Amino acid sequence: MRARLLAALSGLALAACGRGDAGPPDPAAPPCIGLAGEAMVWVPGGRFTMGENPAYPEEGPPRAATVGGFWMDVHEVTNAQFAAFIAATGYRTVAERQPPTVPGAPLAMLQPGSAVFRAPTPEDPAWWRWAPGAQWRHPAGAGTDIAGQARHPVVQVAYEDAAAYAAWAGKQLPTEEQWEYAARAGAPARPEPVDAAGKPQANTWQGVFPAKDLGSDGFAGRAPVGCFPANAYGLHDMIGNVWEWTATAGARADAAEPVGVIKGGSFLCAANYCARYRPAARQFQERGLGTDHIGFRLVDTRRPPPD
Repeated sequence: MRARLLAALSGLALAACGRGDAGPPDPAAPPCIGLAGEAMVWVPGGRFTMGENPAYPEEGPPRAATVGGFWMDVHEVTNAQFAAFIAATGYRTVAERQPPTVPGAPLAMLQPGSAVFRAPTPEDPAWWRWAPGAQWRHPAGAGTDIAGQARHPVVQVAYEDAAAYAAWAGKQLPTEEQWEYAARAGAPARPEPVDAAGKPQANTWQGVFPAKDLGSDGFAGRAPVGCFPANAYGLHDMIGNVWEWTATAGARADAAEPVGVIKGGSFLCAANYCARYRPAARQFQERGLGTDHIGFRLVDTRRPPPD
């Protein structure tokens, strides 16, 4: 399976979702350290048009959807939160486990690891590589770590890992309907990575993708959670920063294993690649494969609504 996954690395959810017209970062602005804690906000139920104004075939057709009220994490699950789960349970993520022996698999894929984005070069035009040793503590492989990144979103988590964390926390991964409804936040217009004045509203890619991220929004790579304005429901980073797992299954003809729907786009999203920074945008990701630009957040449908 991992040999087939390597062949599929070029099809990973790289959807570019940002806009490249944000101005340079303000050198006088204090650095954002991100949010801590496990705050959730109440998302009142309602009816909305899912897949509205589809830009890609898999997003449509537009259809009416109704969701009940639910609590949702204010931000993506952080490295600190995930570390607490690991400490409490001793859980080992998919990327940390010894992969099965597959005849013909590249030697690198016989070692525990995961998929990591890299800027292409003339000698090696591939955007993705299998990085031995890549896992949530070492997002880009051996020699990298998350020191000083306690408030960054945890990445290199497969669907199974996110589901295990959710079960431990007594919460759930959101359905695609819940996620999209929450991202829209009742607004008549879709959220944009920059506002009318050109101020960044999300962590995306500035510059020509995939050559170089200029970091005009203050970040070249993942940002601490909550560094950009929340939407009307009080939710941060519903577009950009990292893609987020949902509980909804997807379908992709070339997938080597079951796939799930991910939402929201990531720091790899750029104006010149595509436009998947909309709430309606979706990608189909192999559930057994983490990357360094996919994380998650949770909902709680059992907790009573606020008084």
